[in-house]
Amino acid sequence: MVSGEETVKNLCKNFQGKVVSQKGSHVKIKLESGRVTIVPNHRELDRFTLKGALDLAGISLEEFYEKL
Repeated sequence: MVSGEETVKNLCKNFQGKVVSQKGSHVKIKLESGRVTIVPNHRELDRFTLKGALDLAGISLEEFYEKL
C-alpha cells in the first residue's frame, strides 16, 4: 500500500508532474504529457483508487512501482 503523499511525490519526481491545485484532500497533478490526474491525499490508497489515478495519467502499475 502506498499513501497519497508518496504517490504525489513519485508522480512529480519521476513522471515530471506538477501540482496544479488542491481541493480538500484531493491533489490535481498535470504531467508533462499534458494528462491530468487526481490523487486523494490519504494515509493509504486503495488499490483501485491508485489504479484509477494512474489510468488517468496513462501510467501502468508496474511502471509506477518500478520508479517508487
